[in-house]
Amino acid sequence: MENEQIDFLAIGDVVTDAFIKIKDARVSCDIDDHNCRISLSFGDKVPYESVEEVRAVGNSANAAVSASRLGVKSALIANVGKDIHGDNCLSELQKNNVSTKYMGVHEGIPTNYHYVLWYDVDRTILVKHAHFPASFPGDMIPPKMIYLSSLGEGTEEYHDQISDYLIKNPDTKLVFQPGTFQMKMGTERLKNIYSRADIFFCNVEEAQRILDSKESDIKSLASSLHALGLKTVFITDGIKGAYASDGNEVWFMPVYPQTPFERTGAGDAFSSTVATAILMGKSIQEALIWGPINSMSVVQYVGAQKGLLSMEKLEEYIKNAPEEYKPKLI
Repeated sequence: MENEQIDFLAIGDVVTDAFIKIKDARVSCDIDDHNCRISLSFGDKVPYESVEEVRAVGNSANAAVSASRLGVKSALIANVGKDIHGDNCLSELQKNNVSTKYMGVHEGIPTNYHYVLWYDVDRTILVKHAHFPASFPGDMIPPKMIYLSSLGEGTEEYHDQISDYLIKNPDTKLVFQPGTFQMKMGTERLKNIYSRADIFFCNVEEAQRILDSKESDIKSLASSLHALGLKTVFITDGIKGAYASDGNEVWFMPVYPQTPFERTGAGDAFSSTVATAILMGKSIQEALIWGPINSMSVVQYVGAQKGLLSMEKLEEYIKNAPEEYKPKLI
């Protein structure tokens, strides 16, 4: 694989998540179930049920593993420290057949380590991203698809390097699933990324943040995102389902019916599976059928990768899907 063309090249931060299962907390939300807050007793000893460490995760790492499980040649560009957590992340990626050829390993900088407060079926994540030196490997064989997602602060020039590489390699498809800092950078600073993206993923709230808009109509949000130069837009809306727009038509896809156990990684599973389906030559409608199935499987387990499916298992779920599980033109 090291000397072959990569099918799916993911770019973004990698991290180890420590899942801390909390049993004594209170959640309060606005009337529409938005802007939720979790409360713990202040200045007290708060009991927890368990802790589980999940290695080599993050939006792009999850996507790389997802694509690999579905049978394509996958690689990750990210950085780790020269420490035990970095070694564990590299081993976990290799165990999942994700190439680590372009991974950076750095002395004196700690590998990203996050704490996940897991309550009920959802989670709140305490994050801290280390500042790694980043340089894009422009001499590699151009991959078929680049999947760009969450990168931390101080990576503006790195984004420019990625953009320059994509300009020089127009046959490489770009998938963009922006993380928090990339959304903070704004559409003007990243206009060369937005205008180059063949496939774009976000949820409803992220679309509103990106566009600085309170618009809630999916067709209007999709239209405004297309105006940035995005070609195919996917917008997820949690348990309500997902939408896809090619600039002319918009489809709605319901979730695959199943009760979640823990929701971390559902969005990454959807996005990476849809992107992989399109990489394999599937239509937007076919890709919409694939995505929610992997999301459904992931949320049956702790962490974002344990439940990611093989192609065989994915096809089995498709075969046994209920009649109403299909995309609808809206």
